[in-house]
Amino acid sequence: MNRQNVIRTLNSCAPALALLLVYSLFAVFAPPGFTSLRNIEAIVRQTTIVGIAALGMTLVIICGGIDLAVGSVIALTTVIIALLLQAGVPPLLAVAAAVAVGGFCGVLNGVLVTRLKLMPFIATLGSLLVFRGIAKGLGNEQKVEAPVTWLNELLRVLQPEHQWMLLPPGVWLLGLLSLTVFVVLRYTRFGLQVKSVGSNESTARLCGVQVDKLKVLVYGLSGMLAAVAGVMQFSRLTVGDPTVADGLELDVIAAVVIGGGSLSGGRGSVVGTILGALMMTVIRSGCSQLNLLNWVQQIVAGSIIILAVTLDRLRQRSVQAN
Repeated sequence: MNRQNVIRTLNSCAPALALLLVYSLFAVFAPPGFTSLRNIEAIVRQTTIVGIAALGMTLVIICGGIDLAVGSVIALTTVIIALLLQAGVPPLLAVAAAVAVGGFCGVLNGVLVTRLKLMPFIATLGSLLVFRGIAKGLGNEQKVEAPVTWLNELLRVLQPEHQWMLLPPGVWLLGLLSLTVFVVLRYTRFGLQVKSVGSNESTARLCGVQVDKLKVLVYGLSGMLAAVAGVMQFSRLTVGDPTVADGLELDVIAAVVIGGGSLSGGRGSVVGTILGALMMTVIRSGCSQLNLLNWVQQIVAGSIIILAVTLDRLRQRSVQAN
C-alpha cells in the first residue's frame, strides 16, 4: 500500500477512531453510570436531533456552502407544530406543514446565495436572525403548550410493551434518513453533481450542471431535514420553544467536519457525519457526568470545533501534497 492510500485510509477511519478515543477517556474518568446501557441509549436519543440536521448540512458543505440557520429552523418548527396542534390540526398534517416551512426557509437561503450572490455565511447568518425572530413572534416570546399526541413518543424512552423496537422511532428515522442520503450521494446523478459543484464550480458549469438550481435544491433539503430535526426536538420538549437550539448549528457543523467533511466543499461522508454527531453528544454527556460547570462545557465544545477545523485544514494540505 503506497503512502497516498495509507493517508486516505487513515482519513476515512479518523472519525471512528476519534469517537472511540473520546468515549474511552470518559469511560475511564467519568462515573460508572456513563457506560451503562441507559446512558448509551440516552446518548443515541440525544444524537438524533443533531444527526438529522447534520445530514442536511453534509449536503450543503459538500456543495461548497454553509447553513447557519438550522438551529433557528428547528426552533421555528417546534413553534409551528405546537400552534397547529393547538388549533386542532392532526399531528401528521402539522408535521407536514412544519417540514414544508423548513423547506421554504432553505429555498430562501438558496435564493439569497444564488440570485443575490451573497456569501453563504452572510446569507444564512441573516436568515438565522430572521427565522428566530419569526419563531419568537409566533410564540409571543414564550413557550407554546400543545396537546399530547403520538409525536411525544418519538424520542421518549420505550415503554415495556414497546421494548421489541429496541430504540425509539426517532432513532430509527435517523437511520433511515442516513441510509437515504448515503444512497443519494453515492449512487445518483444528483449526488455526483453536488460533489462536482463543491469540488470545482466552474468545471461543473462547463459540464452542463445547473449550479444555481442545484444549490437552491440542496439548501431546500437542508431546511427540510432541519425541520425534521425540529420535530424530534418538539418530541423531546413536548412544547414549542422559540429559544431552543440556540447555537446548535455549531454542533451540526462540527459533526460534519469531524466526520471528514471539508469546509472548502467537495468532500463529506454520511457515516462520518453520524459518528461526528455521536462524538459531540458523548462529549456533552461525559462533561455532565463529570459535573463540569456549563462554562467549562462550552470551552470544551468550542475547543473541539477549533480542533475539527484545524484537522480539516491539515487533511487538505496532505491531499494537496499527494
